[in-house]
Amino acid sequence: MKQFSLAAFDAVLFAATLALVAIGVLFIYSSGVNANGLLVSREFIRQIVWGATGIVLLLFLAFFNYANLRNLALYLYAANLLLLLVTLAIGRQVNGARSWLGIGELGVQPSEFMKVTTILFLATYLTGIGNGIRELPRFILGFLIALVPVGLILLQPDMGQALVFFPIFLIMAYVGGAQVRHLFFIIAIGLLTIILAASPSLAARGTGGGAVMGLLSDADFMKYLFLAAVVVAGLGFLGWRSLRRRYFYWIFWAAAIFALSAAGSIAVRLVLKDYQIMRLVIFVNPKLDPQGAGWNIIQSTTAIGSGGFAGKGFLQGTQSHYRFLPQQSTDFLFSILAEEWGFLGALLVFGLFLLILLRGISIVWASREDYATMVGAGILAMIFFHVVVNAGMAMGIMPVTGITLMFLSYGGSSLWTAMMGIGILMNIGRRRIRY
Repeated sequence: MKQFSLAAFDAVLFAATLALVAIGVLFIYSSGVNANGLLVSREFIRQIVWGATGIVLLLFLAFFNYANLRNLALYLYAANLLLLLVTLAIGRQVNGARSWLGIGELGVQPSEFMKVTTILFLATYLTGIGNGIRELPRFILGFLIALVPVGLILLQPDMGQALVFFPIFLIMAYVGGAQVRHLFFIIAIGLLTIILAASPSLAARGTGGGAVMGLLSDADFMKYLFLAAVVVAGLGFLGWRSLRRRYFYWIFWAAAIFALSAAGSIAVRLVLKDYQIMRLVIFVNPKLDPQGAGWNIIQSTTAIGSGGFAGKGFLQGTQSHYRFLPQQSTDFLFSILAEEWGFLGALLVFGLFLLILLRGISIVWASREDYATMVGAGILAMIFFHVVVNAGMAMGIMPVTGITLMFLSYGGSSLWTAMMGIGILMNIGRRRIRY
C-alpha cells in the first residue's frame, strides 16, 4: 500500500492552480468596486471561502485512491442525474435558467458536478468495452451517456453548460480508439444543428445568406427537406446492408447527419429561450442589436482593447467600475483582467493554463492504466473547452454561452469542479511514482 510522500506531490500543478485562484479573487474584488472607488460587493469573500474549501477537496482527491471512484462511478452519475431532475422541479432560477439548488444565498449548481461524474462513468464504460468503441452501436451508447445530462441541462435551459459535454465525450472517445468518421459524425451534427437553429433569426435580421438562409428559415421547406433526408437515409442504409456497396453507406451517413441536425434544431428552438438563440445571431454581427443582445460583446471587446499592452492598472479599469460589463464577476471576468493588466496579464493567465494542460498531458501520457488515461483526458478536455470558449466570447470570437473561466470566475460550484479535476489529475500522477 502506498503511503504519503512529498516526492509524489505535483507542486507545479498545485502552484499553477493556486495562482489562478488567487488571480480570480483579485479580479472578483475589482468587479465589486464602483466608479467612486467604493466596494459594493462581497463576492470576493465567498470566493476565498470556496477556494479554501476547494483546496481541501483537491488535497483529499489527490491522496484518495481514485481507482475506488471507478466502483462508485455509476452511482455518482445516477445520483447527479437525480439532482438535475430535482433542479428542474424545484431549483432556483438565476439569469433565466433553473439550474441552482439551495436556500437563500447558499446554493450549488448540479450541472457543474455532472461534468466530473460523467467523466468518471464514461471512463468506466470506455475501458470496459476496450476496442468495442470502434463499433457503431457501442459508440452510440457511449455518446448517450454524455447526451442524457445534456438533455436535462438544456431543459433548464443552460446552453453553455450543455455544450461542455460534447468535447469531453469526443476527446475521451478519441483517446479510447473511436473511429474518426464516427467522431466527425457527431461534430457535423452539432455544427449543423446550431446553424439550422439560428437560421430563422439570422434571416429575420438580414445577416446575409440570401435565398439559402431564407429557405432554411422556412418551416414548410424544412419539414419536407427533413422527410426527404429521412427517406434517403433509410434507402441508403438498406442499400448498404443488402448490396454492401460503400457509396450507399456514405449516402446514409450524409443524409442521417442532416436529418438528425434538423430534428436537433427543432428541439433546440423549443427548449432555448429567444435571447439564447439571439446570442448566436449577435455573434455574426453584434451591431445588429448594440443596446440589447450585442451589448455584452461590444462592451467586453472595448474593455479588452482599452487595456493595451500593460493595462490601466489594478482597480483602474473603467468598463467594469462603471458597470458597463454584464455578469462581470462570472462570464466576463477575463475582460476586467485584460483591461487592468493588459496583454501581459492575459499572457500570464494563459501561461498558467498552458502549464496546467501540459502538465496534465504529461500525466495522462505516462499513465499505466487505461482508466486513468480516460479520466485525465476528460478532465483536460473540460478545462480546455472552458478556457477557449470563455476567453473567446470575451474577445468576440466565440458566441456568448455563459461558460465560466475555470478557477477565476466567481462561483463555488465551478471552482470546486475545477479543483476536483486537478485533485484527480494529481492522484493519477502520484500513482506513476514508486516510493
